[in-house]
Amino acid sequence: MFPNSILGRPPFTPNHQQHNNFFTLSPTVYSHQQLIDAQFNFQNADLSRAVSLQQLTYGNVSPIQTSASPLFRGRKRLSDEKNLPLDGKRQRFHSPHQEPTVVNQIVPLSGERRYSMPPLFHTHYVPDIVRCVPPFREIPFLEPREITLPEAKDKLSQQILELFETCQQQISDLKKKELCRTQLQKEIQLLFPQSRLFLVGSSLNGFGTRSSDGDLCLVVKEEPVNQKTEARHILTLVHKHFCTRLSGYIERPQLIRAKVPIVKFRDKVSCVEFDLNVNNIVGIRNTFLLRTYAYLENRVRPLVLAIKKWASHHQINDASRGTLSSYSLVLMVLHYLQTLPEPILPSLQKIYPESFSPAIQLHLVHQAPCNVPPYLSKNESNLGDLLLGFLKYYATEFDWNSQMISVREAKAIPRPDGIEWRNKYICVEEPFDGTNTARAVHEKQKFDMIKDQFLKSWHRLKNKRDLNSILPVRAAVLKR
Repeated sequence: MFPNSILGRPPFTPNHQQHNNFFTLSPTVYSHQQLIDAQFNFQNADLSRAVSLQQLTYGNVSPIQTSASPLFRGRKRLSDEKNLPLDGKRQRFHSPHQEPTVVNQIVPLSGERRYSMPPLFHTHYVPDIVRCVPPFREIPFLEPREITLPEAKDKLSQQILELFETCQQQISDLKKKELCRTQLQKEIQLLFPQSRLFLVGSSLNGFGTRSSDGDLCLVVKEEPVNQKTEARHILTLVHKHFCTRLSGYIERPQLIRAKVPIVKFRDKVSCVEFDLNVNNIVGIRNTFLLRTYAYLENRVRPLVLAIKKWASHHQINDASRGTLSSYSLVLMVLHYLQTLPEPILPSLQKIYPESFSPAIQLHLVHQAPCNVPPYLSKNESNLGDLLLGFLKYYATEFDWNSQMISVREAKAIPRPDGIEWRNKYICVEEPFDGTNTARAVHEKQKFDMIKDQFLKSWHRLKNKRDLNSILPVRAAVLKR
């Protein structure tokens, strides 16, 4: 991803790299002094990777002692390595069966032999084993659950299914984003050594398309951060690092000082647009909640993709312009499927409270989808009927003035009396922190436009039973 950056190339192929927990997060609290130290690390990023020796074990071969990490080694073998048995050397580079085990322990050598260069800035140095993140294919939970797509016997259902099969995010798309995340995490850890970078949002929750942007969450501590001060300062350092150290591989990095500040950028290698935030922990939790819903029933993902394409075509799927975010749209679809006379989806938070508790530690969140079996619904409605029912529900049945959409409760509930909910046109409850995910819809004109589009599309689709009557399918496919 960044072949000429200070990261260099990995010393082993992915099959030989150390297997670490992708979601391990040290309970580090970054103080004001540590933020100052991060600025210091940024200024000296090229020199901060002072190399400490580690003990490596290769199968049954004796431990190897080296005097430098692979980043500072030439092609010539070290004298200690020459004394290894032949099979030991082969295991290091060629054997797929005996993987090297890196022990997180400094080799007890005298001080003058521990560094191949003077340890100028090693106060915040973390050994590479701590920084190492497993490659994409070594993270089993990222692989989609095997699920058979629903049958499509009518024209409308067939159109929805074909649109989904053409536009759904491919494994190759996800791998590109994951590779970029892995490399960026290593770069950011030069500034914040014990931070972790998470891929979140539609890229990972099962509802992504081939054109979906990548959302990244940088976690620097387990506690919330002040988005106006701490988060902005952290992102300022990250933005500066991107502009100065990675300008050859990242283009158009922008620091957006919004309510939740982000750094927007484009990865030149994968051509993917990314948004990076700091400590938006709830985004990690809801990513895996939605991912579980996505693979719980085989009609969910095709229906959501068709509705997102429809909303985007009619310009009601852009929170930055005062309409619905994709996240709110997904919650609206899930809510509709939960409230049918014969529900297609349950409330996962009610049935499996231990798997989706807001108190679960981050390194356990990804296990939730693995603990939930497929849901067997008695509802046999086809995709066409479900799309038509979704439009009708929000056009004629849902009470926008007094009700709130709640996936957590699997029903429409009365609006709260809190300040956040007053004078809001659309109320969609965030399943974990209870905030309003549709708060961007704050103008009556935009709200009326959204309601009007639901009503018009329902009438058109009911009369035509053709997806092209509400969404030009060919144009949607070209956009992917």
